[in-house]
Amino acid sequence: MHWADDPKAIFTRDFAYPRPPRRRLRTMTSAADIAHEPAHDYAEYVFAHSLPELSSPVDPPRHARGKSTSVDKHSRPALPDRIHSHRLRVQAHAKNMRARLLSGPLIDIIVGVGDVKRQWSLHRNLLSYHSEYLASELQTNDATKNKAGNKLELPEDDPKGFELLVKWLYQGKLDDVGDLTSAERKYDYAVACHKLYMLCERFDMPQLKNMAIDQYRKGLSQARLVPDADEINDIYQKSPEGSPFRVLMTRIAARQIMDPDADRDAESYRGCFAANPDFAIDLVNAIKSGSGGILFDDPTNGDDCMYHDHGHGPNCYGKGKGKAGNYKLVKFLDGFAMRVDG
Repeated sequence: MHWADDPKAIFTRDFAYPRPPRRRLRTMTSAADIAHEPAHDYAEYVFAHSLPELSSPVDPPRHARGKSTSVDKHSRPALPDRIHSHRLRVQAHAKNMRARLLSGPLIDIIVGVGDVKRQWSLHRNLLSYHSEYLASELQTNDATKNKAGNKLELPEDDPKGFELLVKWLYQGKLDDVGDLTSAERKYDYAVACHKLYMLCERFDMPQLKNMAIDQYRKGLSQARLVPDADEINDIYQKSPEGSPFRVLMTRIAARQIMDPDADRDAESYRGCFAANPDFAIDLVNAIKSGSGGILFDDPTNGDDCMYHDHGHGPNCYGKGKGKAGNYKLVKFLDGFAMRVDG
């Protein structure tokens, strides 16, 4: 006889075991995907629509209902609790990082020379964290250039630009040039942002460098002002080859030359051409790229008088006049004569 035919055999299907209630998770919008949703929106959704509490695998006995039951220590917390815990950990990590960076020795930094010279006392840990260049300059071992380790002099830099650097280091932001009222203040702030850009170029701080040039361009646009030829020459000379500021300066000059309403032409930038031969090449390339590929008229076709040595008239051969100069008359045997430069 097969064991399944034994009347004494007991099967689990003969008993009704209690099953935990099925949990129906709330979903987001039909087109939403957690992987594509911003963390802030997803967190707000979870807090607004909290998930049901976790239940035990087996319902408690009838005689135990109504009494407090201990929660399984191995059960996973609800999703809102996990998100809140992660947020607390991030905040705690940021607080610990800030406390560490704002501790330790202070560094005396002297910027500028003469009457504009200013001095700041900044935390060494904060400077070293944001710039490897400053970390190497401020180290105190024997191989460092700054053997004292507590002082740094920047005589060639502008205090206005370094002031913006200090603000970003301790506040994490720059003032928006759009909040300034007058055009003069906007332009002055843009000039300070260029000084900040030069500092970031040397300190290797790309994030702040990009913020500085954005504020510079925004300041010029809102002030409706552009640097003159002398300022462009100075900025171009101080910027390294391939710098975005070189590209910006040549495009500003190209636009001024091509603007029919502007009173500037190529003659205005003669000093730039003389001091920087590369400026002329970059300027021509900027005009070529900014003109949209428009081809000039063919100079070998068209009005011939444009290239004749005479004044304007209806008949260039009959009423034309040569340019003023020293001429003498030469006679030929056949009766013709011509003027040549003496």
